[in-house]
Amino acid sequence: MPKAYVFTRSGGPEVEALVEQEAPTPGPGELLVAVRAAGVNPVDWKLRNGYTRPGSAPPQYPAVFGSEAAGVVEQVGPGVEGLEVGDAVFGNPLTGGYAEYTLMPVAVTAHKPEGLSFTDAAALPVAAATAYDGIRQLDPAPGSTLLINGAGGGVGVAAVQLARHFGVRVIGTSSAAKKDFVESLGAVHVPSGPGVVDRVRAVAPDGVDAVYDLVGGDALRAVAELLTDRKRLISAGGKPLAVELGGAAVVRARTAAVLDEVARLAVSGAFRAYVTQTYPLAEAAAALRAVESGHTRGKIVIEVAAA
Repeated sequence: MPKAYVFTRSGGPEVEALVEQEAPTPGPGELLVAVRAAGVNPVDWKLRNGYTRPGSAPPQYPAVFGSEAAGVVEQVGPGVEGLEVGDAVFGNPLTGGYAEYTLMPVAVTAHKPEGLSFTDAAALPVAAATAYDGIRQLDPAPGSTLLINGAGGGVGVAAVQLARHFGVRVIGTSSAAKKDFVESLGAVHVPSGPGVVDRVRAVAPDGVDAVYDLVGGDALRAVAELLTDRKRLISAGGKPLAVELGGAAVVRARTAAVLDEVARLAVSGAFRAYVTQTYPLAEAAAALRAVESGHTRGKIVIEVAAA
């Protein structure tokens, strides 16, 4: 019977389990996908801890982890057009990506280009698409200066590269340990933590034109001081606080068209997915612990099955 990595109730790592469960059946507008790879994101363990996405119903237990996946279409539901059995796809699963089989909605599923591996494709629907949506929302002018607060994580890595691709100067904050990594992406690195505002001003005496926050909390409060126009502040890490400070939350498009564009940019070399670690499904717990630690570089992906 197919395997899946689940959480059985709200709580910590003790509520996680690798289980066997039947493959789901696709409904209207849905695809049954044999998963090849699944991206690991902070939202995965936050959902386990009890977080509920705005507008979403509480999870039905056992709930399968995973908000992004890539694989091969096994079955199509009623009304599906444009995708068929055997197609390689990636997107946002309905029933969790840490599984051998998952359901994916056609509206947020795209063809995987031949030049993109399943592993890299599985790293795009959450982190890279969030980065793309945020950069497009800010629409920074070429030559302007963008501060990315939290440049070393999955979203930050993609955001730095995309902004640089569009001709924007990027200052990226992260821990000192990620300095070389952030600089390799094309950003000017500034160590995060107390005194970050003075350090940013030292490398950008003319100020910054926009801030893309991926951290939230006190780190967001600090860098907000760098802007005279708070409307140029967006956040994916502390959305309510960003609004309180006069900015906005990142507006997610969540469409197949965005996934197509992100994949095109990846294949063209505009940015790399930067998958820095992979784990088999049997070691999903270790993959989650790595992301939950908050110290990862780039993306972690669970390779569910061989391509």
